[in-house]
Order: sequence, then structure tokens, then C-alpha cells
Amino acid sequence: MTDQQKQNLFRALTINLEPLRNSRDYRLLFAGQFISSFGSAISFVVLPWQMYQLTHSSFAVGVVGIVEFVPMFLAAFVGGALADYIDRRLLIFLAESGLAICCVILVANSLLPHPQVWVLFLISGLFSALNGIHRPAMEALTPRLVSPEDLHAISALGAIRHNFSQIIGPAVAGVIAASLGAAVAFAIDTGTYLISIVTLLLIRSVPVPAEAERPGWQSVKEGITYARKRQELLGTYLIDINAMFFGMPMALFPALAESYGGASVGLFYAMPAAGSLVVTLTSGWTSRVRKHGLAISIAAIVWGIAIIGFGLANNLALALFFLSLAGAADMVSGLFRSTIWNQTIPDHLRGRMASIEMISYLTGPYLGNAEAGLVASIFGLRTSVVSGGMLCVIGSGILAMLLPAFIRYDSEDGMARKLEEEADRQKYIRDQQKPS
Repeated sequence: MTDQQKQNLFRALTINLEPLRNSRDYRLLFAGQFISSFGSAISFVVLPWQMYQLTHSSFAVGVVGIVEFVPMFLAAFVGGALADYIDRRLLIFLAESGLAICCVILVANSLLPHPQVWVLFLISGLFSALNGIHRPAMEALTPRLVSPEDLHAISALGAIRHNFSQIIGPAVAGVIAASLGAAVAFAIDTGTYLISIVTLLLIRSVPVPAEAERPGWQSVKEGITYARKRQELLGTYLIDINAMFFGMPMALFPALAESYGGASVGLFYAMPAAGSLVVTLTSGWTSRVRKHGLAISIAAIVWGIAIIGFGLANNLALALFFLSLAGAADMVSGLFRSTIWNQTIPDHLRGRMASIEMISYLTGPYLGNAEAGLVASIFGLRTSVVSGGMLCVIGSGILAMLLPAFIRYDSEDGMARKLEEEADRQKYIRDQQKPS
């Protein structure tokens, strides 16, 4: 093999770091979110762990998903409309300030002689509502900080940030909670938000889109109408909702950890992220795949098969392997879904589309956790996991057949559309700058 061939192979198998080299503001955003994601991952594990310790009920842990779903659903539409009209950096700043305050409340509750379950439910809902403001603004801001040629790379970089936090955070969360207490875990999350807020203040303000519309029902309706007309977008939403609703057993992790002789619950949360990380670090190959819709459908089916394997596993090592396989499949799906969004959604609609994407991304886990907890309370833990995986596989196949344009989506067409949009935007800016 020649040196050039070796270099080409290396590029094909490794993550693209160009956005970090080329954009100061993206580096700041990436660093701040990397740190705050680590803290959030700790709270993500410790809050349901604390709920289970207080109630000893997988159903109660699953109900947290319902409590989170309603405020997320409502806030996401508001957050998406706001992100298309006002400074997206300001929205992120306000949301993260609110999230930090929520963490302080969790610290105070955990220090009580008898921590209150209702506080956990309340803060879960507030967390969810604030994330409904945070995520659309983040998804809308990020593409503005890099060139169109780097859009594919930021999908992988965002994924690697998420995966590292989801591996390290859960891995240490169980240890921190068990040895130092939930209050310390929530205090760490508070500190990471403060660091992220500082990095946000250092980022230059990004002008709102020239075509920005005043928030209101009409602007929300426009976003929904746009999504409904685009089968390639509908496919990314529906495939993910199906996979996460039926094949998301996270509400059962505390109980399943006990069924394996008291294994660290953090392992169950960390292993999907470990599988995702492997895919992310070798994500160079994804730039050679053009049929993104087909790749997403296959990945969702593999996710369902892995969840079935997890439910049937008879030892801890095998169970963790299938969770890591599920995480790898989910990351393949996530990379291609993110690229479709970044390539095809106009800038003035990015906030509203990000809110719809957030609803699709979180509806499955929130309601899926409730579904998993309910089925487990009636039929048992294993039955809940295996039946969910089977329904995920069946549903993914049906959706693939019902959405032919999604399966046929070609990334080259999407990239051409994005470059054309960027050229139109630059022309608009030049025309505005001409003296009258």
C-alpha cells in the first residue's frame, strides 16, 4: 500500500477535526458543551437512581418520562420559534442558567433527611422544559459557526462530545452517588453549567436570519407544514420515534442492575455510549455513504435486534455487549439524521425544525421509558425488553416501505441544495450592504 493510499484510508476511518481548527467560536461552543454534557450525564443517571432508591419502583422511574414529555413537547415549539427570531446564543445562556438553578434545588433536596420524591418529579419537568428552549437554539446556532463544507464533520464532533460524556458521566455517577451521595453529583452538574455559561459569553453574537419571522402560532405552523412536505425529514423523525418508543429500556436499568447481582447501574447507561463512541471515532467512512435514509432504516433495525439480544442475555458481559451494539447502531442513525437536517433545512427554519427534531428524538425515550416500566410491572423485566425490541424491528420495516422518498434520499442532492442556499444568503447580505 502506498503512502497516499494509507493517508486516504486514515482519513476514511478517522473523525474530521476541521471545524475545530477553522472556527474559534465553534471551538468555544464545543468546549463548553463538552463540559456541561458531562455534568448532565451524571444527573441523567443519578436522578432516576435516587427515584428508585426512594420508591423501589421501576414504574415510578418510568413515570418520570411522562412528567418530562409534556413540558418538553410544549417548550420545544416555543424554543424553536424563538430560535428563529432572536439571538440564539442568548437563548442558550438563559436556558443553561435555569438548568444550573434546577441543579442547586436538587442539591438542597438531596441534603434533606428525607429527600422528597415530588421535588424529583418537579425538577425533571423543569429540566425538560428548559431543554426544550436549549436544544433548538443550539441546533440552529451550530451550523452558523462553520462553513457548509464542514457540516458533515460537526455531526460527528457533536456525537463524540455526547458519547464521551455518556460514557464517563454514567461510569462515575453511580460511584459518586453511592459513595458521596446524590447531592455531590448534582453539585458537580451545577459547576459544569457555570463553566459552559462562561464559554457562551466569549462567543461572538450571530445575527438572526434575514427572513426571521415573529414567534407565534403561524410561524410554528409554517415549520410543521414544511416538515410534513419533506418525506426525507419525516423519515428521520418517525424512524427514531419508533425505535426509541419500543426499544428504549432505560427505565428498567436500576432494576436490571440488581437482577445481575447488584452490578453498577452506571454500566448499563455507559455501554450504549461506548458503542456510539467506536462508531464516531471511525466515522470517516460515513462521508462515502450517499443513501442516508436507507442507512438510517438499517441502523434502526439493528438497534431493535440488539435490544432483543440484551433482553435474552443470560450473563452481564453479554448484556453489556448487546447494549454497546445498540449504541453503535443508534449512532450510525444519528450521524446520518443530523447530516440530512444540516444539509437540507433553510437557516430561517432551523430553530423550528430543531424543535420538531427534538420532539421526535425525545418522545420515544420519554414515553418509551413509561411503556417499558408499565409492561415490566405486568409481564416482567425480560418480556418488556424483548417485546420492545421486536416491535422496533417490525415498525422500522413498515416505515421504510411507507416512505420511499426517504429511502431514496441522496446526500449529493442535499449538499447541492445547501450550497445553493448559502450562495443566496451571501447575495442577500451583499445586496443589503449596497448603498441606496
